[in-house]
Amino acid sequence: MSTQLGVLAMYMPGKKLEELSFYRKLSVCGQKLGVDVFVFTPDDVDDNRSRIYALAYNQATRSWTRRWVGFPPIVYDRCRYHGADNYRKITRFRQKYTKLRYLSRPLANKWTIHRLLSENENITPYLPSTIHYKNRKQLEQFLKKHPIVYMKPKSGTGGRGIVRLQQLRGGRSYLMQGRDAERRILPANKVTAAQIPARLAGWGLQSKYIVQQGIPLELKDGRVHDFRMLVQKDGQGKWQVTGCAGRIGPPFSVTSNLHGGGTAISMESLLKSRFGTEEKVKSIQETAYTLGLHIAQHLEAKFGTFCEAGIDLAVDPSGHVWLLEVNPKPSRDVFRRTGDLQTYRSAIRRPIEFALYLLQKRAATKANTKPFELVPQSQQSESNQDQSV
Repeated sequence: MSTQLGVLAMYMPGKKLEELSFYRKLSVCGQKLGVDVFVFTPDDVDDNRSRIYALAYNQATRSWTRRWVGFPPIVYDRCRYHGADNYRKITRFRQKYTKLRYLSRPLANKWTIHRLLSENENITPYLPSTIHYKNRKQLEQFLKKHPIVYMKPKSGTGGRGIVRLQQLRGGRSYLMQGRDAERRILPANKVTAAQIPARLAGWGLQSKYIVQQGIPLELKDGRVHDFRMLVQKDGQGKWQVTGCAGRIGPPFSVTSNLHGGGTAISMESLLKSRFGTEEKVKSIQETAYTLGLHIAQHLEAKFGTFCEAGIDLAVDPSGHVWLLEVNPKPSRDVFRRTGDLQTYRSAIRRPIEFALYLLQKRAATKANTKPFELVPQSQQSESNQDQSV
């Protein structure tokens, strides 16, 4: 009997699953490693009989089917909150099934993450100045210190609700741009500091927003860019930087998210186009990779074991690296879009390898023997890799 891995998801409107393509690739990869992957939501759980009506991918027929299964020994949490109803469902599920072993876990909102990372001297030099929005006066004082400011929902994802404020000549007015809660690009407007809260009326600024020092992100064509790094646990339970790629936003957008219309480019290509020399590019990459590992290790010390994090970084015109955001449930599509399929496959495979590591470690502890090491897939023949991914 194969080892089971349950993927915990949430239904979107119409009972659709947001990442079904990813789950298919995860299932195919799992079969190669002897892991039976199935997908379920809190709605699929039969509490009375302690069983799940799970969704499983049949590679032979290339189709999804339903079957009843027991609770898996380990759960990969991919839940993304879309609305209060989903939030209540997943909260009830976690409170009821506290004994389940989770491969991943929710961390905290952007403000809490910022405060925790500020405790680490290896990370603080790379953190933009950040405050929790309280009132207009506080915002005006912050705007006087920083010519560019980003206002972000502290629990938002995908670029939703992000506003960029750039001080105009004279310092009394600002160019306001951004995206609304539905990711729609907001037209640029000239505003005074006093007008900003009114423009964002109904967005719940006091309780929901952070204000952050803006890092210059514009390329020569005016489009903004940043970098998405994926840091994951490997088959030996160690943190590794799986990869890092650049993202370039569409025209007139203040964010570079792929879901918001951004495009992907390799990190090396983007850095080389900006800084020219191989030496400078290599130095920036090494700094970014070291920072990514420090961030993952520090957050794990605070929250407990988890398998991966998406880390958004910026590099300013001088080459200094800045942390923009940490995402505990990252997409890996940026690597597919750059054509880096080897990294893309590793990004899909590593959560399964880490799950196997945890299960083997638990079994060895019960048997009071040392766990054997899982041979990394990267050391196995390329011919064994899933060419359909």
